[in-house]
Amino acid sequence: MKAIQLEKPEHFRMIEIDEPGKPGEGEALVRVHRIGICGTDYSGFLGKMPFYSYPRIPGHELGVEVVEIGARVTNVKKGHRCSVEPYMNCQSCHACKRGNSNCCETLQVLGVHTDGGMRPYFIVPARKLHCSEDLTFEQLALVETLGIGCHAVNRGNPKPGENVLAIGAGPIGLSVIEFAKLSGARTIVMDLNQQRLEFCKQKMGIQDTLAITGDGSELETLKDWTDGVLPNVVIDATGSNKSMSYAPNYVGFTGRLVFVGITTAEISFAHPLMHRREMTFMASRNSVPNDFRRIIKLIEDKKIDTRPWITHSSNFDGMIEQFPGWLKPEAGVIKAIVRVP
Repeated sequence: MKAIQLEKPEHFRMIEIDEPGKPGEGEALVRVHRIGICGTDYSGFLGKMPFYSYPRIPGHELGVEVVEIGARVTNVKKGHRCSVEPYMNCQSCHACKRGNSNCCETLQVLGVHTDGGMRPYFIVPARKLHCSEDLTFEQLALVETLGIGCHAVNRGNPKPGENVLAIGAGPIGLSVIEFAKLSGARTIVMDLNQQRLEFCKQKMGIQDTLAITGDGSELETLKDWTDGVLPNVVIDATGSNKSMSYAPNYVGFTGRLVFVGITTAEISFAHPLMHRREMTFMASRNSVPNDFRRIIKLIEDKKIDTRPWITHSSNFDGMIEQFPGWLKPEAGVIKAIVRVP
């Protein structure tokens, strides 16, 4: 069968691979219907993702159908529509035993460390499938990216009445915004791209948006909007070392700073600022099973509307040609979806 492989940075190719065979104990054979394209895929394509290995079949944001199940599988049945939790964890290391499967010591993420879903069929541990009778395959493909934002906001733990600043309004930033809003905190969004800020206003109901100018004026505006105290929680979803290095300036006294974007470059900041304000710095990696279950329920209950997110799409055979164009800022991509035959 056909599969799309990222052979090396900036070089996709269509390859032929073997059919996956029958699922073993605890496994399920799934048919891939929809694949979401995210920042990790773009970074892998550009050679800027630190955890990526080549050659690799990408694809970790997946809406799939269960085709066959192996022995001792009870959580899914043939025909179930599912989102795939793409974090293959060992279940036995210190992190896994503490419930932190998102940062297993030997974690293998589909489409990053091990081959992912840019192929019609593959076998996955059935415990990694999260089903819904109501959601479409496109909605199910967006659950994973929403999980990144869900986990990041959980790390920052904003409370009603607090101010949350989301830096970066790409797909991960948008998922942060969704859960910042659900927390009851006031949500402020900052980005370089005016088109993305307009999307936040028109489609997500965020009125407090700030364009990054580079001259420091946005910091003064932020102080005005927060009565001089600055945000309680700042979540940087840019993956830019420059943005991440400057982010502590936006954090209020005893505030929390969460880095959800990833960069291969060094970040640096003056320690006295962090120390004086007694800030808490945190990383946020992936998400956990409860995040998937929560998100599916929120979409089913129409508390999250994923429809405005999907701005671009491609069929499987056309993805290689269209992918480079999605990287261009003028393309206005929020989320691209690949349809698998």
